Amino acid sequence: MHRIFSTSFASVYPHYVTKVEKKGRTKDELDQVIAWLTGFDAAALQAHLDAGTTFEELFDQARLNPAADQITGVVCGVRVEEIDDPLMRRIRYLDKLVDELARGKAMDKVLRG
Repeated sequence: MHRIFSTSFASVYPHYVTKVEKKGRTKDELDQVIAWLTGFDAAALQAHLDAGTTFEELFDQARLNPAADQITGVVCGVRVEEIDDPLMRRIRYLDKLVDELARGKAMDKVLRG
């Protein structure tokens, strides 16, 4: 089991916020991306942050977007679509979306619209 599985989402979330805000994007846009991927509305996302939900628990409770399999590319030197472990793939989907948002990609492209 990879240690990121048991890491609290709340401990990583501020880093996502910082990353996108440094590049001129907003926390609201980040939350929209997370909502698209996981199906969590703002209240559910905040509840997970407040509860210290781990990445494993977060994705166990998520309703993964059916278009998530369209997320492709390299994160941390590994092709997302080639990751065998389903949980790790979902975590890397999120990382990839955050990267795309921070790079200034149009929101409709980030959300595979």
